[in-house]
Amino acid sequence: MTDGETAEAGGETGPDAAPVGKRDGQSAPPGEFELGFLLGILAGEGHFGGDGRQPEVTLRMHTRHETLFRWLQAQFPGGRLYGPYHHGGRSYYQWMARGQYLRQHLAPLIGAPYNEVDAPLRVAVRPRPPVTRR
Repeated sequence: MTDGETAEAGGETGPDAAPVGKRDGQSAPPGEFELGFLLGILAGEGHFGGDGRQPEVTLRMHTRHETLFRWLQAQFPGGRLYGPYHHGGRSYYQWMARGQYLRQHLAPLIGAPYNEVDAPLRVAVRPRPPVTRR
């Protein structure tokens, strides 16, 4: 793969997106470990942001963490995995959750625990109406 090329490891964010934790055709919510690990890695390494039209959660880490990214994609298949990217002396993967998948599936899961411990994160993960540009 060349620099900047994107490899998507499954996962769609459209209306047919798989629910959180759907694996091998079976609908199963993530367990406590999976959810706890996701919350920990997002709190430590993730970015909660957006492009002004829709919120997004991004996790970017060195390519040596490929196994973690593949696990994340398997556990939370509505997100998208991009990379590997190689430029500027850096090599990394990037996993993103946005759109309908983030709003309907992931935000309710990650928002509930954060609501108990960190008010600014509660604001960051709450659903917001889309911004209308003139």
